[in-house]
Amino acid sequence: VLFQRSDRVKGVDLHPSEPWLLANLYNGSVHIWNYVDQSLVKSFEVTDLPVRTSKFIARKQWIAAGSDDMMVRIFNYNTMDKVKVFEAHSDYIRSLAVHPTQPFLLTSSDDMLIKLWDWENGWACMQVFEGHTHYVMQVVFNPKDANTFASASLDHTVKVWSTGQQVPNYTLEGHDKGINCLEYFTGGDKPHLITGGDDKKVKIWDYQTKSCVNTLEGHTHNISAVCFHPELPLIVTGSEDGTIRLWHSTTYRLEQTLNYGLERVWTIAYLKGSNMLAVGYDEGTVLIKIGREEPLASMDAGGKIILAKHNDIQTVNLKSLPSDAELNDGERISLATKDLGSSDVYPQSLKHSPNGRFVSVCGDGEYVIYTALAWRNKSFGQGLEFVWSYDSSMYAVRESASSLKIYKNFKEDKTIRLDYHAEGIYGGALLGVRTRDFICFYDWSDGSVVRRIDVSVKSASWSDAGDSVALVTDDTLYVLSFYRDVVDQYMESGQELSEDGIEDAFEVVNEVSTRAQTAIWVGECLIYTDAAWHLNYVVGGEVTTLFHLDHPMYLVGYLRTLNRLILIDKDFSVISYKFLLSIIEYKTLVIRGDMEAAAAALKSIPATHHNAMAEFLEAKGYVEQALLIATDDNYKFDLAVQLGRLDIALSIAEILKTPHRWKQLGELALQGGDIEKAEDCCRKAKDLSGLLLIYSSTNDAKGLAELAVVAKEEGKMNIVFLVHFLLGKTSDCMSLLQETERFPEAAMLARSYLPSATASATALWKEDLLSRGRKMAAESLAVPEVEAVPTPEPEMEPEPEPEPEPEPEPEPEPEPEPEPEPEPEDVEATVEATAEAMAEVTVDDPVDDSPVDVEEEPELEEP
Repeated sequence: VLFQRSDRVKGVDLHPSEPWLLANLYNGSVHIWNYVDQSLVKSFEVTDLPVRTSKFIARKQWIAAGSDDMMVRIFNYNTMDKVKVFEAHSDYIRSLAVHPTQPFLLTSSDDMLIKLWDWENGWACMQVFEGHTHYVMQVVFNPKDANTFASASLDHTVKVWSTGQQVPNYTLEGHDKGINCLEYFTGGDKPHLITGGDDKKVKIWDYQTKSCVNTLEGHTHNISAVCFHPELPLIVTGSEDGTIRLWHSTTYRLEQTLNYGLERVWTIAYLKGSNMLAVGYDEGTVLIKIGREEPLASMDAGGKIILAKHNDIQTVNLKSLPSDAELNDGERISLATKDLGSSDVYPQSLKHSPNGRFVSVCGDGEYVIYTALAWRNKSFGQGLEFVWSYDSSMYAVRESASSLKIYKNFKEDKTIRLDYHAEGIYGGALLGVRTRDFICFYDWSDGSVVRRIDVSVKSASWSDAGDSVALVTDDTLYVLSFYRDVVDQYMESGQELSEDGIEDAFEVVNEVSTRAQTAIWVGECLIYTDAAWHLNYVVGGEVTTLFHLDHPMYLVGYLRTLNRLILIDKDFSVISYKFLLSIIEYKTLVIRGDMEAAAAALKSIPATHHNAMAEFLEAKGYVEQALLIATDDNYKFDLAVQLGRLDIALSIAEILKTPHRWKQLGELALQGGDIEKAEDCCRKAKDLSGLLLIYSSTNDAKGLAELAVVAKEEGKMNIVFLVHFLLGKTSDCMSLLQETERFPEAAMLARSYLPSATASATALWKEDLLSRGRKMAAESLAVPEVEAVPTPEPEMEPEPEPEPEPEPEPEPEPEPEPEPEPEPEDVEATVEATAEAMAEVTVDDPVDDSPVDVEEEPELEEP
């Protein structure tokens, strides 16, 4: 969960509600890490000397830290303010303990004293406990009696004290050397205390009889940290040999050794109600999860759920719900819990037989089969794992990594010897054996290999009919079809089986990229939860998300009488979600191509689900059928457009009355050449651009004129300008530009198309510049006289000129001589001045009042 390298970590603690890990370092600093996103939340520079202990005081939003400068410092972890600093001891402070309910803090020190402080009383020292003759290494409150606490010392003893008494209640002796650590047993009723010392031994004590129950040996160096796992029957020990060892708390057998290569272990902390352990090393901090968070629960076909809470077995029955009970998706079902008994072994797996009459429990290297109703022991034996066959009379047990036993009618039937290392087994239509690299399926009847599949699986789940299996890997969910007839034919032929089995026995039907957590079959439909906690199902290769779960939940079954999926969370709350089996039947018929039967099955599906069925039909290529059953008008419109059924789309658009739908239809009608329909759709959509395209393409002057009026009302001046320009109304174009204060464009338009209006347009431009404070730009503009450029309008006759002398031969009537043009350099000067003025107008920069060199424009000569 978390792996952070740092300086030597002397103490760790876990926040009860936030995802935070507190680590105090030998270099004098304290860090708070977020173990969800691996980020450093807070960092406190406490002192230059080692900080040997720190604790969260969550109800006050504080952290307390004790260090080698004999001081205790209290910080607010939200504001990072220093709340209190006081000298607690006369030597190094080794340990802190926070009272679970009272405002008390215990401290222990190398000065051989233990002190009790009250923060509600100004951090007054309420009591001093004397009695140890060496350093007091650790103190802990008793979780079953918070008025008592225990202390471990290098004087080889453990003393148990009561608050309010000066002398210890009693002393436990048994270690050969100093004791570094201790912890109370938190789960169950056992009055146990665990200690670890420099003699490399771990001792479990009964503090009621004051006797040593057991001694654990195996570490090769001093024991520095011990604790009981908060949820599992495990004892966790850490040593300066760099290892973490996990021991069974009942059998005291060594289960596992962990080594993360971070040198010596100094501290271990746990979070009650979780599987998390925090470990502090010489070179960093590690947070690990041990065990499974998925609750142990199994449900039979009738709705009876059996739960395992440690060794206690309980049951809830969904049949007990009243007929008028209202069940809402995602809400906890209120059910009465009944104690069924206890398990003879600590449960690691729990599963109903296919007929629901028996329940198997496996754990601690043993299995027990109980009757489901009375919880009586039916059979038991040695086994690491237990699975049921598709037939309740058969089951299999993994005795070791290389040996399986198959039982029939509770008697041993056959043994399968493996030439590989088996890591797990799965029941169902075939017996599956998992290794790190592949899964191998065996026939229940004769133990022969059916098929070896080279994929590393986490779990395998068979359908009720036994013709499909789901294989879950770390990142993929495979759905395979199993062909029993192919296997039977192969067996009858007498052919020799290869080590990989029968190649055609399985066929991959679906492959879904997902991190599936739990999966069950309902008929021919696979339902699963993924790592993002979505509840999904797969039919015909299509993945559909049913619901988004608001917290981790685990599938336990489907109750047909209520049409609901049943899930359970880690708190053993039962939650349900509506799931209609008729939907799965309909989709299955569609996949098979039996549309007539599918149409009949559709009648049993509520109309509220018809649109989802239409989407499924569309995905499978049945667009016509999807259009017939779709209920959402927008979706029906899309389907009609997809099929080219414009008549249906038009009728739906009349209902929807949304502009973008009319526009979409107009574009489709235009593509099909139906100009009249396209024009009607564009009018209803108020698609002025579309109307402009239609009218300009069809040379419809009347339509363009009407469009100009509508566009002006809508404020679409660019459309109005284009219409006037297409109709040849250049004077209206210029007037429009001037109305919208586009004076530079108006002047350029006049120069090109209305020379007679150039002077007035330029004068307006100049006035606009002056009104905006752009005096220099305005002065650089030349305002031509009206007579200066007497270029005639196209419809006007040229002014009469003196007749030229007659030519010898008749010539065409000469063109009137134009007005004398300005000298070339004069035109260039005008263009330069105009360009400079345009630049001044179009760039929104502050006016520059510095002088600009502009050539003086010469006066135009009179014609």
